[in-house]
Order: sequence, then structure tokens, then C-alpha cells
Amino acid sequence: MYKALYLSPMVPSFNIRETLNFFVELFSFKVARDEGNYVIIYKDNHLIHILNAGVDIGEMEFYLEVDEIDSLWDAIKDKLDGIKVKPPFDREYGMREFHIIIPHTKTLMFVGQPLNQ
Repeated sequence: MYKALYLSPMVPSFNIRETLNFFVELFSFKVARDEGNYVIIYKDNHLIHILNAGVDIGEMEFYLEVDEIDSLWDAIKDKLDGIKVKPPFDREYGMREFHIIIPHTKTLMFVGQPLNQ
């Protein structure tokens, strides 16, 4: 049987530049490939593909697990004007999370850390 190494979400965007800036400025992702209408970004061993959305796009969700959620939140919370977000809170299933809608998309991003860390 094979081993899955990475899960790379493909996020359709109505404005690739703004979606790209969201990940680069708030979450320190770097550009691996930029074709203008298709961008691949990375952070550590994780990739996100950003592509042009059609006329309408469905909703999408993905989960980013981090090791220092409160430090990350402190670093980005003042940069979230106009972005729909739910501040950090503890979940009954043992995770501390914040939720954020990625700009110009219908994508919900969960950012979380195990409570026992």
C-alpha cells in the first residue's frame, strides 16, 4: 500500500493576488510557483494551490494545525480588518482553534493546536 505524504488544498479565488497576500502576509507562506492565474505557495512541508475561480465556486474547508496558536493569533489579529474570523476558543474535542474565511473565496480555514501541548 502507498503512503500519502501531503494534502495540498486547491483554493479557487476571485482575486488570486489578494488571496496570495493573505497567506504571505498573515501566515508567512512563500511563493513556489506563480503563473499569474495559478499560484503554489508553501510553508514548512505544506503546499496550497490558488487558482482562478469560475463564475461561481462551492464552499471549501481545510485545517491548518500549528504549534503556537496564541502566538500566531497575536501576530495577525490586528491585520484582519474586513475579514470574517472567529477568535481563538477551546473545542470539546481537545483543540484550541480560530476560524477564518479566506478573502475572495468561499473557503473556511480552521487553524488549531492540541490543548495538551
